[in-house]
Amino acid sequence: MNNKFEPSKYHDHRIVAEDGTVVGHIRVKPSGVLWSPKSAKVWYGLSVEKFGGLMVEKGKRQKK
Repeated sequence: MNNKFEPSKYHDHRIVAEDGTVVGHIRVKPSGVLWSPKSAKVWYGLSVEKFGGLMVEKGKRQKK
């Protein structure tokens, strides 16, 4: 028997405000990034290429 670990297809993160209320959810996939506002049943997404371009154009440069 050859068992193996299967990598996750996506990673979900809950975004929480300072007061502990849920603001929304982010789902990171190999193909892109998705956003869902709190209590919404829909997701909004960008491909990895579009997300990268948006971050370079609009994002603030960070130190590692």
